[in-house]
Amino acid sequence: MEQESFKVLEYKKITDKLAEYAGSALGKEKAHDLLPSSDFAEVQEWQEQTTEAVKVLSMSAPPLGGIRDIRLLLKKAAKGAILELEELQNIMSTMYAMRTIKYFFRDLELEAPILQEWARSLEILGQLERNLNNVIDEHGNMREDASVELRRIRRELKSSQTRIKDKINSILHDGAYQKMFQDAIVTVRDERYVIPVKAEYRAHFPGLIHDQSASGSTLFIEPMAVVELNNDVKQLTLAEQQEIQRILRQLSGEIQREKDTLYANCEILGDIDFTFAKARLAGAMKAVRPLINDEGRTVLSNARHPLIAADKVVPTSITLGQDYRMLLITGPNTGGKTVTMKTLGLMVLMAQAGLYLPVEQGSEISIYANIYADIGDEQSIEQSLSTFSAHMTHIVSILDKVESDDLLLLDELGAGTDPEEGAALAMSILEKLLEVKATTVATTHYSELKTFAYTREGIENACVEFDIETLRPTYRLLIGIPGASNAFAISRRLGLADSLIIRAQQLVKADHAQFEHVINELENEKMMYEQRNADIAERQARVKKLEEKLLKAKEELSQKKGDIIRKAKDKSAALIRQTRRESEEVISQLKEQFDDLGIKARQQAIQNARAKINEASAKANPGIMAQKGVGQRIDLKTIRVGDTVYVKKLDQKGTVLEIQGKDLTVQVGALRTKLKANACTFISHKVAEKPSASAGSRKNSQSASFLQKTANIGRDIDIRGMMVDEAEMVLGKFIDDAVIAGLSQVLIIHGKGTGALRKGVHAYLKSHRNVLSFQFADINEGGTGATVVELK
Repeated sequence: MEQESFKVLEYKKITDKLAEYAGSALGKEKAHDLLPSSDFAEVQEWQEQTTEAVKVLSMSAPPLGGIRDIRLLLKKAAKGAILELEELQNIMSTMYAMRTIKYFFRDLELEAPILQEWARSLEILGQLERNLNNVIDEHGNMREDASVELRRIRRELKSSQTRIKDKINSILHDGAYQKMFQDAIVTVRDERYVIPVKAEYRAHFPGLIHDQSASGSTLFIEPMAVVELNNDVKQLTLAEQQEIQRILRQLSGEIQREKDTLYANCEILGDIDFTFAKARLAGAMKAVRPLINDEGRTVLSNARHPLIAADKVVPTSITLGQDYRMLLITGPNTGGKTVTMKTLGLMVLMAQAGLYLPVEQGSEISIYANIYADIGDEQSIEQSLSTFSAHMTHIVSILDKVESDDLLLLDELGAGTDPEEGAALAMSILEKLLEVKATTVATTHYSELKTFAYTREGIENACVEFDIETLRPTYRLLIGIPGASNAFAISRRLGLADSLIIRAQQLVKADHAQFEHVINELENEKMMYEQRNADIAERQARVKKLEEKLLKAKEELSQKKGDIIRKAKDKSAALIRQTRRESEEVISQLKEQFDDLGIKARQQAIQNARAKINEASAKANPGIMAQKGVGQRIDLKTIRVGDTVYVKKLDQKGTVLEIQGKDLTVQVGALRTKLKANACTFISHKVAEKPSASAGSRKNSQSASFLQKTANIGRDIDIRGMMVDEAEMVLGKFIDDAVIAGLSQVLIIHGKGTGALRKGVHAYLKSHRNVLSFQFADINEGGTGATVVELK
């Protein structure tokens, strides 16, 4: 691509911004060197890399700290040089970063195939890393135990230094020498321990002179008693340095052998750091991934120039390459035309460099082979060319190279010369570009070009909206409408006399004045229709939102309905099975009770009991009741106290206790409730009592009555308002009746209140012999105000 375009569009400022978000010199270098690509597949891959980094950052930031640019150190080691301790520390830090990054992406939960493949390619040199760790501590110093020899030397060195200090301390505290010392301290000269002695006592203090003070009154003397000890320290110090050099030479040799692997790892670290810099820049600009195509189609919605402050930038929408490949932006100077053009050009460069764009989601941009930009009015001083000549020279070079898959940005085309000739030249250049089919955005203030755009296929007029009241541009691009100069209106606002403005209007050709009038009318109509379209779009969005909400509610309701039906069927089936099991136990008990009856009477009693239990089992399942036709509409004329009805809301049958108009008081198990007649269906009339004939008949009647009571017991009981002792008595009988009736689950309604009754009930249930388990009811059955009990 043309480098001049990068300069004009200020592309380097974008790469500088990108480099700020890189954490290492490797990443910053790649950011500064980033150039757009015109290869569609490559751009797609770059965009995908940025997308993966954005997704990873949304979860957690990768450990990119500690990366150093060690490439020069690797080259130094390759030449056989010995690396310094600080240089080895930089290599060790970078190798630690290699390992942590590799493990980070290995353990990453989301899918990021490109970044994970890069991380997998990092080759961990465990032995080299361990060797470096064994030599260098966390502060960058060589460890005491870097080698056995070094540990021995340093141990002897410390011992010798201790002996010297002890010997000198004894000298300092010797009364015979006290008056000779300038200060009773130990210092070092030429790496040897010395004592400051007054010059006049030189002949009386045996030792070697190493230095003297500036005044000459103090001599720094090494006592003869410690000369040999100092010699030992000197030899040990030299031995220490030689051992350190040997260790550094050994490590440098190991690094030399692994230089190629380390260099390749550095490249991968740089790529990862650079990619996450792109992701962080996207976050800072609130940018999104654009849709990429190679069909010349660009549709940018609310594009924001990334180099203008967020509180000052005005979004602009640009469309190119659908119905037209050339956009002609007309209007007065300082109207924002150049900003719009630069915004488009910079967006193209950023997208083709794999960067996200500060636009609305769904924006689309095409890949262009080259971008040519002729923007600005600088004169060519070196060639002594005028503004017109400089621009025309550049345009001539562009026309020699331009192809159909290029993007051209031409600012103030034809300006800088005679208006009539300039307009004619501009039209001829635009005709050439239309013929080449290159995507072009051109700006001009020539009125003749507005008509030119109306009369040619593939070119569209546009303007940047201008507020006459404030005399400032709004920077809003209006496509389909040419810009008016607004010279008369602006002059009037600035205070020019009306007589001069009227005269100027008379001098303007009639057709031009009419054309300007038509332009203004078109602008007003466009704004009106845009407002209406915005209102319609808002209403459509609201309707769509309501439709989605209604559909979601319908689906949830259908799902809940299905769940309730399934639960009811499961409970009914379990109840039926339990009832049949219990019925056999009841029949066995009846057999024992009826031993004194005749065979026929006993069989008849058993049959009657079994029939009643079967009837209770059938009526426990609403589905079966419906199949048998049970549940007629209640006739208020025939309903009587004692009749059996089915309560729809409770899914239970009950006995009518009282009739008041259209209201019924019904006993359902231990619960008495008042409800409308249409909330129930009729099951059967009260059976008239028959007089007892004999003792055996009475016994049969009592047993049948017992079975009738247990069969009619409800699933739930309401004990709200009772004391704990009273509730325990009621619950004891209720649970026993429920077990005999074959219920596997009951509901105890105790209310919330202070919680005392609930605690008492739960304590009682824990010790009850027939209770298997219990828990709070579902929210639709009372929540914490009721308890569901599973029976044995």
